[in-house]
Amino acid sequence: MRTDGRESGNVEDRRGMGGIPGGGRTIGGGIGVLVVAVAAMFFGIDPRLVLGLLGGSEQAPPTRVETPTSKPQDEMGRFVSVVLADTEDTWSTLFKQMGRTYEQPRLVLFTQATPTACGTGQSAMGPFYCPLDRRVYIDLAFYRLLQERFKAPGDFAQAYVIAHEVGHHVQNMLGIMEKVQASRPRLSEAQNNALSVRVELQADCFAGLWAHHAQRSRQVLEQGDIEEALRAATAIGDDTLQRKTQGSVVPESFTHGSAAQRTRWFRRGFESGTVSACNTFDAATL
Repeated sequence: MRTDGRESGNVEDRRGMGGIPGGGRTIGGGIGVLVVAVAAMFFGIDPRLVLGLLGGSEQAPPTRVETPTSKPQDEMGRFVSVVLADTEDTWSTLFKQMGRTYEQPRLVLFTQATPTACGTGQSAMGPFYCPLDRRVYIDLAFYRLLQERFKAPGDFAQAYVIAHEVGHHVQNMLGIMEKVQASRPRLSEAQNNALSVRVELQADCFAGLWAHHAQRSRQVLEQGDIEEALRAATAIGDDTLQRKTQGSVVPESFTHGSAAQRTRWFRRGFESGTVSACNTFDAATL
């Protein structure tokens, strides 16, 4: 992926700020660490959804954090900043075409733990989006996990991670996330899982949509980039992960979609280039 574009002004670099004394508050009580560790394997689920599926409601109060003014100076920090800037350009244009104004999210780089409006964010959660403060959070150590454990190396695989989480922000801006959360109390656990799959597959489709427009407008893709994204989507499919971790696949427990579904919806976004093509909620088959 070409990385000679502009850097975003919406990156908060909290690395080196010391994290949270004592490692931070554990989300969801005693079993929280286990849950968020599993969530990390699934690419970082919205912390509120993790709590909702557990049947819990406890959240840490929002914490005021002084926003650093300096931009990331390291290579990986600058790379993430360029990717974020490119998503800003893409979604600003697409929202304008829809007669809307895109409110750009902020992206927080942190180490180990950091306060968020959704509770304490921890590295074990993987990258995640908090709709309450409209921020994407990532500990860049996740990229090493992506390469070594998930066997999905490459800069575009890393860009896909950011684009997927920004996809959740787009859902938030379009009111999709609010509608999803409002419907959850009426649903069974299996139905909530199925709804989560549609949420995540739409974020995958939005990531593909970003890649489509970034390539058409700014020619950012290099040979093999799309394959890197598809390899990452395959590696973090629910069936792939369940087969590796428990030796069997339980489709009704899926929360993010199978490998085939994740790659299919990323491709759909990339090949169509239209927001309407990413309507996973009305799709008869995923």
